Amino acid sequence: MVKVTLKDDVVKEFQSGTTVMDIAKSIGMGLYKAACLAKIDGETCDLRTPVTKDCHVEILTFDDEDGKKAFWHTTSHILAQAVKRLFPNAKLAIGPSIANGFYYDFDVDFPFTPEILEKIEAEMKKIVKENIPLEQFDLSADEAVKLMEEKDEPYKVELIKEHAGKGEKISFYKQAEFTELCAGPHIPDTGRVKAFKLTSIAGAYWRGDEKNKMLQRIYGISFTKQSELTEYLERIEEAKKRDHRKLGKELGLFALRDEAPGMPFFLPNGMILRNTLIDYWHEVHERWGYLEISTPQIMKRSLWETSGHWDHYKDNMYTTVIDGEDFAIKPMNCPGSILVYGLEPHSYKELPLRYGELGRVHRHELSGALHGLFRVRCFTQDDAHILLAPDQIRDEVVRISQLFDEVYNLFKLPYTIELSTMPEDHMGTKEEWDKATKSLSDAIESIGKEYTVNEGDGAFYGPKLDFHIEDSLGRTWQCGTIQLDFQLPERFNLEYTGADGEKHCPVMIHRVVFGSVERFIGVLIEHFAGAFPLWLSPVQAVVLPIADRHADRAHEIEAELKKYGIRVKVDDRSEKIGYKIREAQLQKTPYMLVVGDKEVENGTVSVRHRGEGDIGAMELSALRDRLVDEIKTKAIK
Repeated sequence: MVKVTLKDDVVKEFQSGTTVMDIAKSIGMGLYKAACLAKIDGETCDLRTPVTKDCHVEILTFDDEDGKKAFWHTTSHILAQAVKRLFPNAKLAIGPSIANGFYYDFDVDFPFTPEILEKIEAEMKKIVKENIPLEQFDLSADEAVKLMEEKDEPYKVELIKEHAGKGEKISFYKQAEFTELCAGPHIPDTGRVKAFKLTSIAGAYWRGDEKNKMLQRIYGISFTKQSELTEYLERIEEAKKRDHRKLGKELGLFALRDEAPGMPFFLPNGMILRNTLIDYWHEVHERWGYLEISTPQIMKRSLWETSGHWDHYKDNMYTTVIDGEDFAIKPMNCPGSILVYGLEPHSYKELPLRYGELGRVHRHELSGALHGLFRVRCFTQDDAHILLAPDQIRDEVVRISQLFDEVYNLFKLPYTIELSTMPEDHMGTKEEWDKATKSLSDAIESIGKEYTVNEGDGAFYGPKLDFHIEDSLGRTWQCGTIQLDFQLPERFNLEYTGADGEKHCPVMIHRVVFGSVERFIGVLIEHFAGAFPLWLSPVQAVVLPIADRHADRAHEIEAELKKYGIRVKVDDRSEKIGYKIREAQLQKTPYMLVVGDKEVENGTVSVRHRGEGDIGAMELSALRDRLVDEIKTKAIK
């Protein structure tokens, strides 16, 4: 017998060799049917895994992150099996779960059309109905290569030969006639995938290398219930309406041109939005004690060698030669801040020293990865670099977190925090990394915030806290980050004079709150569906004269409101008032001010609000005070 500790520390005894699936069934049929995966002493495993010793067992469902991953990964296997049934000559590449669903890459000599996707979905439904069990087995590397060669799967052969260590067993999963190279884990059978949809097709280079063959990638999503799929697809349709690229064009915010791929053009309305956001950034950072600087766009190779970027980031940097020397356009602002710090000696009394910089940076992204304002090659980082003493780390991280909290709450953006630890490609010792990581976790815990750990995803110079904001559709975006750096100050020989009169090396914190101004604007466009709060709206009010004889009064209203900094314009085109109102609504204008005979006679204005509808007649002074107050408080209506 073995003792199994379950949820809430409940301990039960089972025969040695009892599978986790049977343990779930003993707890209840509801849990058994919902189970996707298990954890035995913290390690994920299939439900068919036997329990052979005393241990802690956790049953995971689709509601758990790892359960979702296994569910979606299994659905990718169902997709691959369906494609192989319909198109036996298709070559299989990879098919992982991703943040929202799964994909599979195929090498076929024809395009996957929408009609073909329908046929694949129909075949997938048959596979689900067959309720095929997924069975794991191992082969030696030689046996694995032989099997995949027999099945004419060259991409699988390549993966096996590259990753198989000496004597290592290679894991496969089998479902009926279909066998897949895979480490798992998976849900027990295909019958549990009750609802799915193939959502899109894209091109993808094998292994992400543009020198390799272009494969066809099929994306999909799946759920345990049809109602969940329906709700998801409705959210996707809403997301399409909110697509920042579509709204950016319709609202005249920005443009993307082939002449400058990945480098957006901001149009007049977009510049108003951008500058208003930046004005807010200046106000916040001045209040929180930051000193603004600006550093050069292009600096010598020697600087980037000292910083480590030349060795760790060169493939993403744009370089040039000036006067026979190598230079690089900056992909990050941090070395510039370091040079500013090094211009004069510093005392412990000055620390923390907070440099803020809205720095334009350039990074080479693959053309296939570019996406509107979300993935660009040229953007403005709302950076800050803070030089401080080691014993100031906790208080400063708390302070930064409070600034982030203020900013995200203003936009009604809830967030979660993720702690990323030491990657394989890193500078510094493990002891330094452990110390830095503990400093971050202690700071977040001290203010009662929860966080998750993302192992191995820190920057090459230090661990970091990433702030993932959630928009109005429930999607998450990684924007803010706090990165702790013990490495760069040492590499640049930075120092300050301590209270003991001796020289000490400061610690550096890298942090951004928006992440990049461009990307944050893209997030806000989709979060608000282009209907920005009044203080951010490029046009805050439009005056609509009913007839030409009302135009003079409309322009008087415009002039009066402009005195108070309100962004207002007159639409005096010879169009019907209904048409003008619809146009203003399509442009997401917050306030529409209608002027006709009655309004001219009474000295009022008829007010319509984008969200509230017809507010009625108002004295101009009362309207002015309402708008000024709404702008000042940055209210969201």
